[in-house]
This record gives sequence, structure tokens and C-alpha cells, in this order.
Amino acid sequence: MITRRSILSGAVLFGASPLIRTAAAGQPGTMATGGLGLVVERASGSLVLVDRLAHSAVGRIEGLGDLSHASLTYSPDERFAYVFGRDGGLTKVDMVNRSIAGRVVQAGNSIGGAISDDGKLVAVSNYEPGGVRVFDADTLEMVQDIPAGSKTIGLADMPGRRFIWSLWDTGETWIADLSGSEMKLRKLADVGKNPFDGVMTDDGSTYLVGLFGEKGVTAIDLWSKDPKPVRFLKNYGKKEDDLPVYKMPHLQGWAFTDGQFVLPAVGAHELLWVDRITLEETGRTAVHGQPVFIISQPASPYVWTNFAMPLNDTVQVVDSRSHAVVRTLQPGPAVLHMEFAPRGAEVWISVRDANVVQIYDTLTFAKIGEIPAQSPSGIFFTARAHRNGL
Repeated sequence: MITRRSILSGAVLFGASPLIRTAAAGQPGTMATGGLGLVVERASGSLVLVDRLAHSAVGRIEGLGDLSHASLTYSPDERFAYVFGRDGGLTKVDMVNRSIAGRVVQAGNSIGGAISDDGKLVAVSNYEPGGVRVFDADTLEMVQDIPAGSKTIGLADMPGRRFIWSLWDTGETWIADLSGSEMKLRKLADVGKNPFDGVMTDDGSTYLVGLFGEKGVTAIDLWSKDPKPVRFLKNYGKKEDDLPVYKMPHLQGWAFTDGQFVLPAVGAHELLWVDRITLEETGRTAVHGQPVFIISQPASPYVWTNFAMPLNDTVQVVDSRSHAVVRTLQPGPAVLHMEFAPRGAEVWISVRDANVVQIYDTLTFAKIGEIPAQSPSGIFFTARAHRNGL
């Protein structure tokens, strides 16, 4: 029989539990990770750990080397972040203990990475010495070196412990399958001259490669038993009478919305709209400057875009149904990145030269918060752990 004394005794036992005391005190080791994120402080080689739900910074992690072009990905349980630095550094960050859990300088110049779908392997794409290197996600020991003699771009994960990437110098796309005891490596296609970036579509069906050395974009159907490259937008790309290209657009920021691809026009102040089934251009939108990132707002028809210097103080919102600009915001000097809350209620915008991350309500477009940061660039929420192609 449950008595008042037994209830009180249970309460005393609960109160004496070290786990409960630690949780109540909010000590490292008990923090939930679903509302967390990291902001790259590019000039100081550090990260700001942010609580997305509280609109606050909860810690800073230092000693990550050159983060001037850094990106990162998360383990499936959101516990660890893997940060890819421009100095070739691969750093494993413990989100709960707010510390560096491991670090290796694996190359002279790296340009991003990806984590396998089972979370066991981390791959890094390198400019110098080129190629891809694959590491054990737990120990950071290298398990595979895949030389290429070329700068590697557009690295993404695929289902089945596979990775896909393209090569700037040779114009090729390759796939590595690490699901078995021996790696299976194969050239998938010749995609065109000087691919500058590659991206996986949101459903994982298509790999898109942007070209700088010639006009056009190449699509590869990854669901096909015999994938073939298909060139579209054959008049798309840099022309002699275009404006100077101040910053190459990021394909990782291409938007997929309303049955369309939304692409930046290289060297022009335009967005290009392409039907994702027919690969035919369906429209163009004149915008404020040369687009860099074009990002879909979740659960909405809108895409948000920022711009290259010298017009990089502005963000515009475009309706995918009408292809019209519906809102222009001016967060401040040097807007570098945007990241949406998983359900799209907020967008976080890094404003490098104002040393701040601003938070906007996507319904009202009102600024609802800001967080100080030193020259902030990339913003990465832990929700990315559950998305493919990152």
C-alpha cells in the first residue's frame, strides 16, 4: 500500500539522486541538443554555441584553426559536430560538454565534408593535396585516402555509406561505396569543365553540378540503375559582358521549392527558376545583387537570398509561385549566411561586419532577437543531423 511516508521517502531518494541534481543545475552532460546550434566566428577560429529556443549564446569553443570558409555537419544523435576548416583541420566538437573532443590537420586546404548515413564515417574534400579522405567518426583515425590530383568540390553523403563528389580540374563526378570491407570506387560521369560546386536535391534523387569553365548545369539521376549526365540551362553561366563575379554562388544554398530548382545567375543580379522534372527554365527574378545563398523557408512558398559584395547588406524574400520579390530587409554590413528554424518560424542571419547574428520572425519579418558574435559566418542548427546531402 502506498502511504504518505513512502511518497516522502521516494521524494527524498529522488532529491538525493546525483543525476537529478546535475540536470537541475544544468551542468554539462545533461543538456538536450535538439534546440542547439553553432555559429562560426571566422576571424577568431572559434564557435558560439547557441540555444535556438532561448535566443541566447550558451558557450564559446575556441582553438579550431582557420575557419574563414568553414562548414560543419552533425552526428545522428546531435551530440557531436564535425567542423571542416580551411587549414585542412577536421575538428570534433562535443555539443554537451562544450569542448573539442578531437582534432586532426589532415590536409593543407580543405573545402567541406559530409558524414555517412549511419554516422560512422566522416569524409573531407580537399583542395590541397586534392581528393577525399575518410575518417572514423569516433576516433578521427583515417580509414581511406582517395587521391585525385584535383581540387575536390560538392562532396555529399548518399544512402548506404556512400559519398559523391566532383573534381574541378578533370570535370568528373565520382562515388565511393564504403558499405563493405573493401571500398568500391567508380567514376560516375564526365560532367563538364571546371565544376565549381555540387549539391544533392532535397529528396536525394539528383546530384546537380554547376560549371564555371563552360555554360550549363549538369544533373545526374542517382535513382537510375545507369546514371547519365544531363546538361540543362546550356546558356547559363559566365558571359563576357556579365558583371565581375565577386563571390562564387554556393550550390549548397540552391533552393528546391514548389516543384522547381532556384539557382543563382552567375555574374548577374538574377534568380533562375527551373522545372525539376523537365529541366526547362520557367522564369527569372531580378534581385538586389549577385545571389550567393538561396534558401527555402520550410513549410512555405518563399525563398530567401543574400548577395555578394558590395551589395551584401541586404536579404530579399521571393515568392516561388509568382517569382516576385515580396520583402527586402537590410540587416547590416556583410550578410554571410542564413539558417531557418526546422519548421520555418524564424530565420537567423549572420552579419559579419556588425559582429552580430540577428533573428527574424518569418511571418511578420520583425527582428525578434540578436546574439553578439565575432565576425560570424555560417550558422548550423543540430536539425541538420537528420537531413541528407549535408
